[in-house]
Amino acid sequence: MHPLDNPIWQSLITSHARFAETCNGARKFPPDVSMLGGFSEPTSENYASLAALLSPDERVGLFLQAPPDAPSPWVVVGAGPLLQMLCENGNHSSLAPRPKEGRSSPEFIRLTQSDVPEMLALTKLTNPGPFGARTHEMGDYFGIRVEGRLAAMAGERLRLPGFTEISAVCTHPDDLGHGYASALMTLLMDRIRSRGELPFLHVRAENARAVEIYERLGFTKRVSSYYAVLRHPAE
Repeated sequence: MHPLDNPIWQSLITSHARFAETCNGARKFPPDVSMLGGFSEPTSENYASLAALLSPDERVGLFLQAPPDAPSPWVVVGAGPLLQMLCENGNHSSLAPRPKEGRSSPEFIRLTQSDVPEMLALTKLTNPGPFGARTHEMGDYFGIRVEGRLAAMAGERLRLPGFTEISAVCTHPDDLGHGYASALMTLLMDRIRSRGELPFLHVRAENARAVEIYERLGFTKRVSSYYAVLRHPAE
């Protein structure tokens, strides 16, 4: 199996092992870092191990190769098709949009702990995916400010040997149309490639507009899978 076929698990047993909460054949991130969890394969025993890691009413997000078939009493809160895209094109920078005439290139700002309240507010407004108070600890996050406020951001989430995921790509509704998200992604892609790694990402399969943008940046569709958000009722 290719490492990217099970990226959450591979991240938690390698580059992000320091975050891992572990029980037998299951691992997950602390909830304030990420709601993601995983196992080597979706067996009943591994689901039971994952359940042992959850606090009451805690939800966990999984990437699966088939629609979720969790044993009772697991409850599927949400699920759907997920598309994984990979950029193997080393010349992707030339594909990035250029600022319109008369508009200067945006200034990139590395986001830190002091920026967390704004990061949380922006991700809550735009819903690019789960984002917690410590998600920024998973990798490098950058933003673009407009008149002092955070207008756009993107960063690194899952990391495993040879690969880094780009995630939390979002732009405030008042700042759409300036190419901020693509510029941030290009910055991250360059940084990832400079480390000898390949950038990848996940996008909901029905989000055709986002898929088109990512393809223009040099990403190609690698595999179709499923995401699932589950909870395990307290007994």
